[in-house]
Amino acid sequence: MHPILSGALSVEKLTVAIADLPVSLQGTTLVQLSDLHYDGLRLSERMLAQAIAASNEAEPDLVLLTGDYVTDDPAPIHNLVLRLKHLQSHAGIYAVLGNHDICYPGSKAEITTALTSIGIHVLWNEIAYPLGQALPLVGLADYWSREFNLSAMSKLDTEKPRIVLSHNPDTAQLLKHWRVDLQLSGHTHGGQFTIPGIGPVVTLYKKIRRSIPKSARRRVPFMQKDFAKVVRRWEWAQGFHQVGNNQLYVNRGLGTYLPGRLFCRPEVTVITLIASPTATA
Repeated sequence: MHPILSGALSVEKLTVAIADLPVSLQGTTLVQLSDLHYDGLRLSERMLAQAIAASNEAEPDLVLLTGDYVTDDPAPIHNLVLRLKHLQSHAGIYAVLGNHDICYPGSKAEITTALTSIGIHVLWNEIAYPLGQALPLVGLADYWSREFNLSAMSKLDTEKPRIVLSHNPDTAQLLKHWRVDLQLSGHTHGGQFTIPGIGPVVTLYKKIRRSIPKSARRRVPFMQKDFAKVVRRWEWAQGFHQVGNNQLYVNRGLGTYLPGRLFCRPEVTVITLIASPTATA
């Protein structure tokens, strides 16, 4: 993707307060990468290299990948992992898959195998403990897959904080029934076209599309497909959100679909965990 269409890479830094965070994990650094769409078109080699360099510069304790490594054909994953193997992390690299990673027959297995071959741990409705038993990491199956379920959440001690990786931010609505100290998602690309102070242009598109009769939409460019169905909750398209008692962060992604991005730069997220004032540890 040409830099004029994608915009320059942005490194977003934020601090997230976690209740009951152990003293030993105070200051833990996480890096999130999402929605690479590595297919020779939607992500340039230059931007990918910049993202990996930015991640390594942060010297993260944990690197977290939140899905959509390819677009359709899974074959590019084999070249992508040759780049991702340069990611550095003290406690490892963990990943979940996105809807584009499972859309072809055999894609899920091929992508999981490729990522695993370079030491990336792929979670599919699973719990891992890269930072120790005091801070579990839950990785969910993609929301649009038949295997998505929240059974792993019921296996966790409610007294312990946890981080959840879920490609689609719409799952935050379902996760309100469980404790989620930090959910990391992607999927939306931040809306790609945004209006400062208003939000993703797709919300306006949604209203306009509803005003046009179905019979007429076939004759109107870009109205044949309801792009707004990518997610239900476009208000969670990017950035930090409080969802009930839970915390959600949505990464804008690295890959870019045509016609490009507007006020919505590709993103690497660097997150520092601190103990909430209410923490007891």
